[in-house]
Amino acid sequence: MSPEVTGVLGIILLLVLIFLRVSVGLSLFLIGFLGVSWITDGTVGLAQLSMAAFGTSNDYGLSVIPLFILMGMFLSYSGLGNDLFSSVNTWFGKWRGGLAIATIGASSIFSSISGSSNATTATLARVSIPEMDKYNYKTTFSTAAVAAGGTLGALIPPSVLLIIYGALTNVPIGPLLIGGFIPGIMLAILFILLIHLQVRLKPSIAPVKAESVSLGEKFASLKSIWPFLLIFLISIGGIYMGVFTPSEAGGIGAFLAFIVTIIMKRLNIKGMVESLDESLRLSVMIFLIFIGANLFGSFLALSRIPAHLTNAVVSMDVSPYVILTLILFVYLFLGMFLEGIAIMTLTLPIVFPIITSLGFDGLWFGIIVVLMINIGVLTPPLGLSVYIISGVVKDVPIEQIFKGVLPAIGVMIIFLIILIIFPGIVTFLPSLTG
Repeated sequence: MSPEVTGVLGIILLLVLIFLRVSVGLSLFLIGFLGVSWITDGTVGLAQLSMAAFGTSNDYGLSVIPLFILMGMFLSYSGLGNDLFSSVNTWFGKWRGGLAIATIGASSIFSSISGSSNATTATLARVSIPEMDKYNYKTTFSTAAVAAGGTLGALIPPSVLLIIYGALTNVPIGPLLIGGFIPGIMLAILFILLIHLQVRLKPSIAPVKAESVSLGEKFASLKSIWPFLLIFLISIGGIYMGVFTPSEAGGIGAFLAFIVTIIMKRLNIKGMVESLDESLRLSVMIFLIFIGANLFGSFLALSRIPAHLTNAVVSMDVSPYVILTLILFVYLFLGMFLEGIAIMTLTLPIVFPIITSLGFDGLWFGIIVVLMINIGVLTPPLGLSVYIISGVVKDVPIEQIFKGVLPAIGVMIIFLIILIIFPGIVTFLPSLTG
């Protein structure tokens, strides 16, 4: 059996295992080891296995992942997300649809610390949906606002998905995180404009305005935001200014989150233990995926599939944007069935060499990939963010929630086209860091 045929069979088996809900890391680990051993021999497979495990666990740059996760967990388990929503709601709640706008605003700020779409969605779903129910918001509208806001966690730094993309492609993590800032803020603004348009066209979806609040009360509410701004400015601002590396920023951010929540008496022993436990579990899962991806990447390299595909695509007499469009359709399809990390570990070893050989910027493509994954978490049948919200709002049929997020998906597709036409939106800030 030729290496190419072995590679194709390996990819098919990997997809089968993932669709059967076998752990992504274990699936990559198993297929990678068996594939390398089949093309070479078992001794080489064992050697690749040990090198993948040691190389991944010994990579200092990857220490940024558990540190940023821990930072987000400290703030999440401290309950500061509730205060954050209340503060943003104080400013926007009196507008028609203001609670939904406040949800987007709070998601943007919470995302800048948690780095996780799932954490942002789960936190805001528990906080904002009951509040919108109190003011008779249509449930499909309120759940859509939470789902849309939750996607911002994958773009606004520190994004765990962008860090994973950098680790898988060797694109520098610092510029990647900075590159997601402007697109994340722009997408949040587009979501707010969408909400404003929806309530103008159909006022019944947000029938009641919240009570007016004085200017003094508005400024007083900002005391709930300062921990997020402080940690964001020091950690991400430090990366932008070149004061410290992403790994150092993660350590400083986690330490600041711990100190701030202790000083504010918001983090008790139980919350601290749960934060550490959740961070450990999530970090181990991600590192297992990295080890498996490393091993699977060695298998693909031996199969020569990425090299053959790259040569074939480069020799095609079509516009690079046609090929980019086809690749994005593949991501859209995979996003309907697979989780984001699985999509990246499965596709990037093949797709990234093609993208760079066509002349596209690897950093810019990272934002594009994450945006496609964001669309995937809102689309059926998987729609992870929708299922998270469904777990909170148990009395609403999940198909109604999927229906409610369709306008947000449309906005994200429009924004994707904008980023393709104007790649400088992504690359501008990283270019300033030199």
